[in-house]
Amino acid sequence: MPQEVLDHARLQQGDEQWRAKYATRAGIEGTIHQAVAVTGMRRARYLGLQKTHLEHVFSAVALNLIRLDAWWNGHPLDRTRVSHLARLDLSLAA
Repeated sequence: MPQEVLDHARLQQGDEQWRAKYATRAGIEGTIHQAVAVTGMRRARYLGLQKTHLEHVFSAVALNLIRLDAWWNGHPLDRTRVSHLARLDLSLAA
């Protein structure tokens, strides 16, 4: 039974509609990760709904400015992970 469910899920992943939906989800998760990493949005610095809302607005503006700067200067936002083995291979090749 679990193998059948897994096979069915893998079969669905080949569908173009599933890939488009997953790409949207990945973009949203990337934005949330960037917001947490850059602005520390997991915890509000202030008490009260109005101050917290203002903090979130400023954080969103900051993220938009960071993204605009990267777009204007041609720098990609994503930093791909390099494994330790690949890093070692690059250092040996140099």
